[in-house]
Amino acid sequence: MPELPDVVVYIEAIQERVLGKRLVGIRLRSPFVLRSVQPAISSAHGRRVVGLRRIGKRIVLELEGDLFLVIHLMIAGRLHWKDSGAKLPGRIGLAVFDFENGALLLTEAGSKKRASLHLVAGAAALGAFERGGTETLDADLAAFRAALARESHTLKRALTDPRLFSGIGNAYSDEILHRARLSPLRLTSKLDDVETQRLFEATTSVLREWTDRLRAARGGAFPEKVTAFRDGMAVHGRFGEPCPVCGTAVQRIVYADNECNYCPRCQTEGRVLADRALSRLLKDDWPRTIEALEEGPGFTPGTSIRSARRTSPR
Repeated sequence: MPELPDVVVYIEAIQERVLGKRLVGIRLRSPFVLRSVQPAISSAHGRRVVGLRRIGKRIVLELEGDLFLVIHLMIAGRLHWKDSGAKLPGRIGLAVFDFENGALLLTEAGSKKRASLHLVAGAAALGAFERGGTETLDADLAAFRAALARESHTLKRALTDPRLFSGIGNAYSDEILHRARLSPLRLTSKLDDVETQRLFEATTSVLREWTDRLRAARGGAFPEKVTAFRDGMAVHGRFGEPCPVCGTAVQRIVYADNECNYCPRCQTEGRVLADRALSRLLKDDWPRTIEALEEGPGFTPGTSIRSARRTSPR
């Protein structure tokens, strides 16, 4: 899912192309993508774009007349800038925003269509999309600490909770926790002042650095390679690969359709965190430490659940 750095760079690229331009029309390939009824989507036609902003992971285009187009890309939604009159790809195309100088395409790969488009009128209606999360890059340490203290959660869940922190998702939370040298399963209520400051500094530095890196990578072009898996990431998407700090194989916790990546030496004092699916499968053969992980015959770095099933004792 595009997160704060990706969304910021998307907004900057869109702003360069459409700010002050007239939205000629909107073509919807999938009616499901439009999640609002009033005002009618046709009421946006012919209006100029007067501003762009981010709300969490949402992209907002402000139109004349106090109208707002709100785009949420979810996991697989992506934006593309094309010449005027561009056609939508048949299988993944959702919508085209036709401007007087080009076309902004909204696509979504995969069978689960989760990306959404809303058209709302007025600041109050736009405010309904605010989840209340702290904007970390605008916050000081005290505000960050207050957000952490609102509820007792694991750090992984807290960082990705839009009610606590705005714009952070699965990928950058992995990177933040690795830089902070903190376990993703550490409880927010158990952090001391030094760890809280370390987490705050890691959060701001990771988000700023990746935003700058993505800006530099796109240059003046439109960002077309938006992905959760980036070259140069320390742990996210690098299961089984060596940690860039200590060389230990990156591990993961798989849950639902997601996973959490971490370094057991840098973040968990050498402990391998239990993966619900895999630890249930391996039972007593589940490695509890780095040493057991590296020396044990039943599980090696990079082993998948499928291959572990073939090698685990029955």
